[in-house]
Amino acid sequence: MLKGIHHVAIICSDIERSKQFYTELLGFRVAAEVYREERQSWKVDLQLNGVYCIELFSFPQVPARLSRPEAAGLRHLAFSVENLHAWVDALEAKGLPCEPIRTDPYSGAQFTFCSDPDGLPVEFYEWQV
Repeated sequence: MLKGIHHVAIICSDIERSKQFYTELLGFRVAAEVYREERQSWKVDLQLNGVYCIELFSFPQVPARLSRPEAAGLRHLAFSVENLHAWVDALEAKGLPCEPIRTDPYSGAQFTFCSDPDGLPVEFYEWQV
């Protein structure tokens, strides 16, 4: 029986740039960093609020991610936020542009997107209970 999502793995073209994005801009904490010599690859484990969430991987010469037009596979990451407008203001103050805030026609909740350093869409969703 499934208990939940354990983590998401992301392959990065520049591990330092992606680590900076997820830690300095989004607030994740580095839990561990390992260099895997046999694969010439870094693995960085990230936590959010003490919970293991994301693995960042680097590999030599990774192909660019096809994001638009939309392709099969992972479409985007989505994070819950309490105050979307304040979150967007904070991100934009740090130099990360976000799309205009939209309203989900089915739930009535507000959301927006930005992109990580490799073009992976990242959504921020103000969940209303």
